[in-house]
Amino acid sequence: MINLSRSREASPAIHEMSSDPGVNWDKWPTVAIEAAPDDDASPHPESRWAPEAIRTGVCGSVSPRVVVLPGGRYRMYYSQLLPRPGFPAGANDYDNAMSRILSAVSEDGLTWSPEPGVRLGPQQGGAGDFRVVSSEVVPLPDGSGRLRMYYECCRGSQTTRNSINSALSDDEGLKWQVETGERLGLEDANLSGPRIVYLEDGRCRLYVSRRGTGIISAISSDGGTTFEIEPGVRIAQSPPLTAHAAFAPEIIRRGPSDYRMYFAAYSTAERTDILTAESADGLDWTIQAEPVLSPGGGGWDDAKSSEMCVFELPDSTAETPRFAMVYEGCDGTAVGVRGVWRVVCAVSAPR
Repeated sequence: MINLSRSREASPAIHEMSSDPGVNWDKWPTVAIEAAPDDDASPHPESRWAPEAIRTGVCGSVSPRVVVLPGGRYRMYYSQLLPRPGFPAGANDYDNAMSRILSAVSEDGLTWSPEPGVRLGPQQGGAGDFRVVSSEVVPLPDGSGRLRMYYECCRGSQTTRNSINSALSDDEGLKWQVETGERLGLEDANLSGPRIVYLEDGRCRLYVSRRGTGIISAISSDGGTTFEIEPGVRIAQSPPLTAHAAFAPEIIRRGPSDYRMYFAAYSTAERTDILTAESADGLDWTIQAEPVLSPGGGGWDDAKSSEMCVFELPDSTAETPRFAMVYEGCDGTAVGVRGVWRVVCAVSAPR
């Protein structure tokens, strides 16, 4: 979460909450962002569809990232998965699917209305007919009030080298102009799930997932334009819970030397849980063994509970904190435990 109602400056304050969101979550009974049905493979961004429309995983909605706007309203950026020309399986053949970044707004953080217009398309974003995914929107540190979007620019399969690129907005996040060059790219590496954390000393840290390794980080001293990889691995890809992948960190600042991370843990290619970890410096993390959210129950996330974003709800206070977690859920109804990807929600359990 990026909270611009707390501060419009590029500072650690935008990552802070009134208290720790914690580890106890209850799944919400309605979908936040529905997937397009099979018969609408070229939908308008603001389209809405009946829940009973036929969906087999051809289209999907993934990678939610929420920005709390200065007035307290919420904007969610998310990626819409669609079939690429010549590849009708769409999201069920993810390596050959395309995606674009859309947005939705909410007053209460639970009910979302898709907005007209495409925030960033794959061709505009440098991905050709493939995918722009996992948008992270933060204020620029130059005091201009502009926003920067970091995103995954994927020009092929998940084994193809890709990069973290960026775009700028001067209208509070609706229209975006792509910046030249890569913000982070590594030789023969596939990077995903960019997340920015501003530090007390004015630098910023970029967390990304490196395929085959886990979650790594890079540091910037020029306001987030160039990054240098930091030594070590923040969350390693290792058995049992992260044997297949550790992916998409969400970082909450609980104090100057106190962070909580939520992240997606793929134990196999067919199952993803959401785990949490804690750190005093943002570099060394202690993982809690038990997931905070797991797939199952026959619902929208019956097979996978993955990339997430956590934010405070409007009625949250330090005395009675209340949080929401939007995340991508897969129902596992297609071959290979694939299926329909939707943005769904959980709320923090009462304390």
